[in-house]
Amino acid sequence: MDDLDKEEKIYIVGVRCKSNGKVYNFRSDISLNVGDHCIVKTESGEDFGTVAIARRKIEKNSLKKTLWHVIHKVTTEDLNRVERNRELEEEAFKVCMDKAAEKGLSINLIRVDFSFDGRKATFYFTAEGRIDFRELVKDLAQHFKKKIELKQIGVRDEARMIGGCGPCGRRLCCTLFLKEFEPVSIRMAKDQDLSLNPVKISGICGRLMCCLMYEHEIYKELKKGMPKCGKKVITPEGIGRIIQNNTLQETVKIELEDGKRIDMKVSELKKG
Repeated sequence: MDDLDKEEKIYIVGVRCKSNGKVYNFRSDISLNVGDHCIVKTESGEDFGTVAIARRKIEKNSLKKTLWHVIHKVTTEDLNRVERNRELEEEAFKVCMDKAAEKGLSINLIRVDFSFDGRKATFYFTAEGRIDFRELVKDLAQHFKKKIELKQIGVRDEARMIGGCGPCGRRLCCTLFLKEFEPVSIRMAKDQDLSLNPVKISGICGRLMCCLMYEHEIYKELKKGMPKCGKKVITPEGIGRIIQNNTLQETVKIELEDGKRIDMKVSELKKG
C-alpha cells in the first residue's frame, strides 16, 4: 500500500479543466496556488487545468468518492500542446458550422474542446428541441480522424462557457466558483422581498439568478419572527398597521391612524 493511502488527511485543490467550465476537486501532493496551470488525471485521461480553488487539507474519511489526482505543473511542452489544440478548436468550430448548415441543422455552436492528448473533440451547442446530429458526427469524425462527441447543453451551461458580468458588476458566479447549478425558485425572491420583475431577478442566461439562494436560509430564519404586513400593532404613538418589513434590519414601517408613518424594531412591538 502507498504511504499516501495510509494518511488520515490529504490535500485537495479545485481545478477548472476548461475555460469557464466546472470546478472539480483533485488530490494534490504538490504545492499549487490559484491561477496555476497543471496536468490532472481524469476518467478520460490526462487533461490541462487551472487552479480555481486554493489547495487545502481535509480529512480523508470525509470524501464520498475516490479523487483523481494532479500529475504535475505544466511544462513548456504542455503549453505548446494546448496552443496546438486551440488552433484545432478554431478550425473545428468553422468546419462544424459549415457542415451543420449544409445539413440544415439549426444549432447554436457554443464551443469546441479538444482533449489534452488531441484524440477527442467535444462540440457544445444549444438548440430548440432535440437534434438528430448522427450524420454530422460521422462527417466530423471523417474530417478530423478523431473521436467526436456532440453535447446539447442548456442556457445556464451556455452562460458558464461564454462568461460575462452579472447585474452586480462582477464576473458570473458560475464562471468563478460554482461547481454545480442548484435549483433556484421564485419563492426565494419572494422571501427576500425582492421585486418579481423578471428583468431584475434573472441572470444573463434568462434563468433566475443563482445568487438568490445565497441568503435564502438566513431570510427564512429571520422571517419567522417578523409580523405580517397588515397586522395591527400598538406603538408609543398609538395604534398602527404594518405596511412594510425590513427583514435584515428586523424593523417594520408602521402607518398610524392619523396617517403618520414610523419605523420600529420588531422587538419593541406590542400586538394590537
